[in-house]
Amino acid sequence: MENILKAIKEVREKSKKRNFVQTFELIVNLKDIDLKNPQNRFNEIILLPHYPGKEASIVVFSDILKEEELGVKVLKSQDIEALGKNKREAKKLAKRTDFFFAEPQLMPLIGKNLGQILGPRGKIPRVLTSDPKPLIEAHKKAIRIRLKESPVIQCAVGKEDMEDKAIAENIQTVLNFLEEKLPKGKNNIKNVLIKLTMGPPVEVELGGKRRKG
Repeated sequence: MENILKAIKEVREKSKKRNFVQTFELIVNLKDIDLKNPQNRFNEIILLPHYPGKEASIVVFSDILKEEELGVKVLKSQDIEALGKNKREAKKLAKRTDFFFAEPQLMPLIGKNLGQILGPRGKIPRVLTSDPKPLIEAHKKAIRIRLKESPVIQCAVGKEDMEDKAIAENIQTVLNFLEEKLPKGKNNIKNVLIKLTMGPPVEVELGGKRRKG
């Protein structure tokens, strides 16, 4: 954590002030990983301890729950069927929504009407539990990370108006996840960089030294 805090400080020092609040971005370059093997690719959700800047966009498919109860958009059965007939609107919804949730009984209807749109985007809804509020609240601070053809992972981990400690804890959460997820753990990580939207990247020292490829 100390090395991450040091890198965040250096990022701030090297970046010019802009007329907007910049985003802290994490870039993890990988090595020695065969991405032709589908088992090494992933599309995962990470629950962060702090908001990474903006609240995740969430849609719930439910005939019972209400928007005012959950604080997120709720779509009913008739909405799902309407979207199934309007692929353009369905694609727009899929693009602007980070995470979908659904009641178990609506999953067949969603699969029939929206499966072809949500599936390839890795956005098939998660099934709601008996108490959906904690699950949805946790996902408001979540990010999605993807590893496909290119051996690099990039994601937002905070805003420049956040405290360094909160940004560092978000970064550490992502790194811990990757060390568990990658086939060779830390040994698959070539280097870790942090930057602001318009600023230069700064490498994080891993294991007491700046790790090169």
